[in-house]
Amino acid sequence: MRTRQWWKAQAGVYLVVAFLAAGALGALQPATGVPTEVVQLTQFGPALGVAVAALLWPSRTRGLLAGSPGHPPAPWRRLLATPPLIILLSAGPYALLTHTAHATDPRGLHHPFLLVALAQLLGACGEEIGWRCFLQPLLRTRFGPLTASVAVGAVWGLWHVQVLAQSPAYAAGFLLATIAMSVVLGLALEGVGGRLRLLLAGGFHALVNLGMLLFMDEETGRAVPMVLFGLACAVTAVASVGLRRGVTIPAAVG
Repeated sequence: MRTRQWWKAQAGVYLVVAFLAAGALGALQPATGVPTEVVQLTQFGPALGVAVAALLWPSRTRGLLAGSPGHPPAPWRRLLATPPLIILLSAGPYALLTHTAHATDPRGLHHPFLLVALAQLLGACGEEIGWRCFLQPLLRTRFGPLTASVAVGAVWGLWHVQVLAQSPAYAAGFLLATIAMSVVLGLALEGVGGRLRLLLAGGFHALVNLGMLLFMDEETGRAVPMVLFGLACAVTAVASVGLRRGVTIPAAVG
């Protein structure tokens, strides 16, 4: 196989395992007794995909996870301020439209909030080691940062196959959100590698999940909160692209 084709094999193996493992873990969750409010075992499907890729291509996978220090550092420090903004831009209009504040007291959850927050961070890292720490750098070897981010976001959204069973508006809002958040993450983490990349991506992901848990009710299947969430994510993605204008980013390496 020619060297330039290796990325296709790696991406294919990773995605097959990530999708199949997520389905298997989701089916297994009821038997484990782990509450979905605390953590969804499907989130560890991408981590298993990376593990299989590491067995097949150990040096290449280590290189992707380590990052590319030759890239210029991005202004990633504002990244963790973005999830509260996304929640504000989605929960605020939703409350105005419904004349109801869809807020949940953390003390009213079925499990201690600290436990939920830590488990959410763990689960988010289980996803992000695959999406932002493996697949994004892999696609960056062939595509520019924006193209790679959009591609990862689209696959990330479709990986949540259960969402496709909802209404078309709900599914569209969700896919808009995953693509937009992937753009935010992809641009902000450009040039950031190793453990820092995982912690930042996982922290961003966990903060969004916790914000949705406490201030939205999209879990009911209603389309309006999900569409508003997608639009809020899109606003932040457009802002991220705008902030990067005039900043030189390598198109693709290799």
